Amino acid sequence: MGEGQFHDTDISTRTLVESLVREDATIDAGELYDVANALNMSDQQVRLCIKRLVAEGRFVQEGRGRKAVLRATELTRNSLEPDLDFVRYMYAQDRGKVSWDGRWHLVAFGVPESVRHARDSMRDTIVRLGGAPIQGGLYVSANPWEDRIRSAATTLGVSDHITTLTSTDLTLGRHAAPRDIAEQLWPLGRIADGHRRLLVSAERYLQELRGSSRVRHLTIAVALAAEFTQAMEPDPLLPPQLLPQPWVGTAARAAVAACWSELRKSEPAQPVRLFRWYSKVTGGATDSVHAS
Repeated sequence: MGEGQFHDTDISTRTLVESLVREDATIDAGELYDVANALNMSDQQVRLCIKRLVAEGRFVQEGRGRKAVLRATELTRNSLEPDLDFVRYMYAQDRGKVSWDGRWHLVAFGVPESVRHARDSMRDTIVRLGGAPIQGGLYVSANPWEDRIRSAATTLGVSDHITTLTSTDLTLGRHAAPRDIAEQLWPLGRIADGHRRLLVSAERYLQELRGSSRVRHLTIAVALAAEFTQAMEPDPLLPPQLLPQPWVGTAARAAVAACWSELRKSEPAQPVRLFRWYSKVTGGATDSVHAS
């Protein structure tokens, strides 16, 4: 893949726009169009996306075309930041600052059919937090998630239908060894494949960053954030004791951290928020880690 080509990166135009919001809540339209072109997006795609976002009240446009400035509204500013606690936890695990106590965390829910939307939303939240189904309505995680489960249940109005518990004595059919249970519950092979793709991309980006232009740096930052999200979303963040070793996810995250460290060196006086978000949770994670 040559410079300027990101054919394997799945980035929506909306994601691109939101990724380029600067610390002062503005976007330089000329820069936006340049990065979009580098990501193989047409000017027409960008114009239509801007029009939709303005109509939704998410941005205000000042000026026209490439000389315009987009200003994020309060609605947008309050919804942009990724789940940095989740990312921070990933890197804490990689640095050995989070250890597993052998305790499984379980949640069971029996939300009535009359509130199906809340039931489906609760299930989606549990899966997003890394939960794996054991039986109907019963999910398990290796990480403490009770506070988040309870918070989601309260928001959805289903707290009375949620049960949480922990166990150090979990048996799944004939499987009792923790690593065997993890292999049965989570698609570790597919998750590892996603991390391998991220590792290859991050290592390539790291080589391209040195001496690249401002637009190229922004393009890589947007692509890197999108690929990082794509690889991490299905990852339940299992502790090292439950994973094949060496685990490629650790190496991929270290390579991503190295990219953000390099990207920070080119920050202008008014950097995009994306730089701050990822840099502040990846700092100190740039040690080289190798995995097969």
